[in-house]
Amino acid sequence: MTVIKKTVEIKVPVNEAFTYFARPEHMSDQFPENIGLNVVPVDVKAGMGVGTIFRISGDFDGKRLEWDCETIQYDYLHKIVAKMIEGPFKRWQITATFDELEERKSRVSLEVDYDMPMGPLGSFIDKVKLKNIAERGMENGLLRVKALLEGTGSIPVYITLDAYRHILKEKEEMACSVSEAIVKIIKERQQAVAKAN
Repeated sequence: MTVIKKTVEIKVPVNEAFTYFARPEHMSDQFPENIGLNVVPVDVKAGMGVGTIFRISGDFDGKRLEWDCETIQYDYLHKIVAKMIEGPFKRWQITATFDELEERKSRVSLEVDYDMPMGPLGSFIDKVKLKNIAERGMENGLLRVKALLEGTGSIPVYITLDAYRHILKEKEEMACSVSEAIVKIIKERQQAVAKAN
């Protein structure tokens, strides 16, 4: 069993931080582009709440991994917990907790609790290599989210599932993150309107 926990303070109200992390597809913004992380909601329940199922896939250290997760706890403005229901790990669970520090300042903590397959060999590989990669990835991911949230002030997180599927298609074609795809789509539309006028 491995537990990794990282925390960051973000200069946004707690509701903005929570709303961002409540959308599982935003997980892809936390990873470097070379991983090609894709997070797709498969079955959405009660505004991304308990029972929502999403699929995670990506290239981890040269190996393509895919697993399905289910949101098992959703305490508005406080905590979100999701666990693997099918995939390559013996166990995998992620917990995001949120604390309001000031009116426009929040603390976000991520904790991943997992068990590698392959018994003692999996534990050895985890200790030697994967745990360090995961720790750096989580820390860098939280810093990326901090920069993203503090840099834009507000993120359009309430979109329909059909619109989101369209954005995912554009994301794949553009080979970028979801947020970058949204920005590119908006800029392209603005340029088209400007040319038309």
